[in-house]
Amino acid sequence: MKTIDQINEKISSGKAVVLTAEEIIDYVDKKGIEKAAKEVDVVTTATFGPMCSSGCFLNFGHSKPKMRITEAWLDDVSAYSGIAAVDLFLGATQLRANDPANLDYPGDFRFGGGHVMEKLVAGEEIQLFALSYGTDDYPRKELRTRFTLDDLNQATMVNPRNCYQNYNVAINISDKPIYTYLGYLKPHMKNCGYSSAGQLSPLLNDPYYRTIGVGTRVWLAGAQGHVYSEGTQHSPTCERGVLGVPSEGAGTLALTGDMKKMIPEFVRGVSLKGYGISLSVGIGIPIPILDEHMLKQTTIRDRQIMAQVIDYSTDYPERTGKVLGQVSYEELKSGSISLNGKKVEAGGLSSYGGARKIAGILKEEIRSGHFLLTAPIAPLPINQSMKPMKETRS
Repeated sequence: MKTIDQINEKISSGKAVVLTAEEIIDYVDKKGIEKAAKEVDVVTTATFGPMCSSGCFLNFGHSKPKMRITEAWLDDVSAYSGIAAVDLFLGATQLRANDPANLDYPGDFRFGGGHVMEKLVAGEEIQLFALSYGTDDYPRKELRTRFTLDDLNQATMVNPRNCYQNYNVAINISDKPIYTYLGYLKPHMKNCGYSSAGQLSPLLNDPYYRTIGVGTRVWLAGAQGHVYSEGTQHSPTCERGVLGVPSEGAGTLALTGDMKKMIPEFVRGVSLKGYGISLSVGIGIPIPILDEHMLKQTTIRDRQIMAQVIDYSTDYPERTGKVLGQVSYEELKSGSISLNGKKVEAGGLSSYGGARKIAGILKEEIRSGHFLLTAPIAPLPINQSMKPMKETRS
């Protein structure tokens, strides 16, 4: 057994052995579990792909005269102002008002909250237009100005649901093409879409949340952020396979971090035709190797991780619960899968190359002593399922 404090001492002294979730597989094959568990201190995991449930809180400071903002637009994208005088929350999926692309090409979404967040982190100027009804202490009623990230007091990314632990593979069995958040799906099962880093993905390397919990320090687009809660729709009570890996969505994480310390490469707005706007976020999470069992979990391979194939033309929107089959991430990453005897083209929305790069960056930050590990202050729920919406008749 090792403790996180002991591992941090090795990190601080420059003696920690750190490998990525890719590298650890071959390392264990050569050394064996017992010897490798003694030698390796940390395994780095990562993912980089669209995460719709993302956003940010921004504080602008006070104008002269003061204004209590009640409506606001950032580059014509509506931001929520019902919190305080000059605080706003911008959601990644919010669409730009009267976007010409939406009017001229229905379903061809070009710009939204995710793109504003990308511009902010990249240091570009953003236009703020704000309105108010005016009060005695906040008399100003209208404001138009331009700002950059450096002009803000705080810019805090707050993402209610990131790092899905496994996910669906989307396919279309109908005779018409459909557009989804997993991409364009051709009719008659001619292609399928997925989004996961597979064997590099954080929660697939810690399937029962032994080391990832509330308070865990994470690498969030280059900033040192943390897990502040279980993510929304966190639902770990599902069927699990090899090494406890779930066969469906299961766990999620709620993450936060300082946007002023983020790297533009890993905060990218996404336009999904026929669906809307999202934000691709790069996330890395270190797994402390506390014992042999923890190490064993991090040796999960793409061929052992199975994902459910769901029809997004009927079964997904109607919530029938029907599963067409299961495929491995090894198959998906090969570019095609076999489903019911038919070869189906496969395409991923997440970037495995980006995830590999993040895992490598985090590895070097830990080895150099710039990134220490934290023990969770509270565990993530392990016995919890997701409820459907309660619908009542008016």
